[in-house]
Amino acid sequence: MPVSPFLHPHFMGRSAVCVLNLFGAQRRALSEMTQCAHTVALNRQYSAMASDRLVAYHPPEWAKALSCVPELAMPNTPIYPWLVPGVPDGFSVSIKRDDMTGSTLSGNKVRKLEFLMADALKQGCRHDAEGAGCEGNVLMDRLCGSHIYLVPKQSPYLTHLKPRMEKLAQEIKASTGEDSYLVPVGGSTRVGLFGYITVFEEMQQQGVLESFDDVVFACGSGGTASGLSIGNYLTGSKLKVHAVAVSDDAEYFHNHCNETLQEAGLGHLRSEDILHVVEGHKGKGYGISTDDELDFIYQVACNTGVMLDPTYSGKGALGMVRELRKNPATFSGKCILFLHTGGVYGLFDGRMTPLLQQKQQSQPTIRMWPDVNGGPL
Repeated sequence: MPVSPFLHPHFMGRSAVCVLNLFGAQRRALSEMTQCAHTVALNRQYSAMASDRLVAYHPPEWAKALSCVPELAMPNTPIYPWLVPGVPDGFSVSIKRDDMTGSTLSGNKVRKLEFLMADALKQGCRHDAEGAGCEGNVLMDRLCGSHIYLVPKQSPYLTHLKPRMEKLAQEIKASTGEDSYLVPVGGSTRVGLFGYITVFEEMQQQGVLESFDDVVFACGSGGTASGLSIGNYLTGSKLKVHAVAVSDDAEYFHNHCNETLQEAGLGHLRSEDILHVVEGHKGKGYGISTDDELDFIYQVACNTGVMLDPTYSGKGALGMVRELRKNPATFSGKCILFLHTGGVYGLFDGRMTPLLQQKQQSQPTIRMWPDVNGGPL
C-alpha cells in the first residue's frame, strides 16, 4: 500500500511554526482558536530522500486533460444508508464517510494535503506555511514539535494571516536558505483540487453515478465543491452537486470555483452551471452554533451513531434536511448522498456541554458504581 509523505513518520520534522487566530485572551482552551497558519520543517535527512517517497498519481481518463495534474494516491471511504432524523418520506439518504480518511486529520483536509505536501516535496521545499481552522490542530502541531505564534482575533486571512506567512517564509529563507510552501485557507488550490477529483473517481467506482441523484456536503472554502463539480462535469454524470455554505455566500464560492476552472484549463465553463451553492444555513456564522444545530448533532448521534461537527458537517447535514423539507424541487431526484467531510474534533471544545446537561434528566448519564456488591450511586 502506498505511503503518503504527509503521513510518513519521517515527514514530521523537529520544528513547526503556527500562526494562530484567537477568539480572545479570556478564552480558556486552545481548541477554541479559529484560524491558523503553520510551517512544518522537514528533517534534513528526509528532504534529501523526498523524491523517493513520492508515489505516482494516475488521474482517471476523463481528468487527464486538466492542467497541473499532481502525483499521489488516496484511500477509499465507505458508503451506506443513513436514517437521518427529519428527512421527509419519499427521500432516501446515504452517507459517504470521508470523515474516516484517518483519525489524525479527520476528513477532507488530508485529501487536499496529500497532494499539496507531495507538491511541496517535489518543489524541494523544506517548510510549509498554511492558513486554516485549527480546532484540534494545535495539539497535533505541538506533538510534532511546533513553535506557536499568537495573533489577534480579528485577523482576516488575506490582510493579516497571509502577510505573516509570507514574512515568515522570507525570514526562514534569509536564515536557512530554505524555501517554504504556502497553502491558503482550506488548501483550496489547483493542486488541492485533485483531492476531490480523486474522491469523485472513488464515487464513480462505488456506483454513485448510477445509484444517486444528488450529492450534498458542507462548503467552507470551496475546494471540495470545485473538485466534485468539475469531476461531475468531466464524467458526464447526471448528479446534481449541492454545496451547503457554512461561511461566506454563493457569490464568494462561485468566484472561487470560476477561478479554479480558469486555472484548470476549463475557462469555458461557469461555476453557476455546474454547482448549486445552498445559502441560508450558516446560522449565526462560521464556527458559531445555534441551539437547533447542536440538538440536531445530538439527535443524529443518538439515532445513527454518526458524529457530526458543529462547524461543517452539522450545519451541512441540517441544511440538507431543511432543504429536503422546504425546497424538495431543488433536488434532482429522491436518492441523496451526503458527503461527511470530517471535523470531529470540533465536538470536544465544550459547546455541547450545556445541551448534554439538559438531557441528563431523561437521557443516559454517567454514574459511579464503586462497589460490585452494591448498586450505582
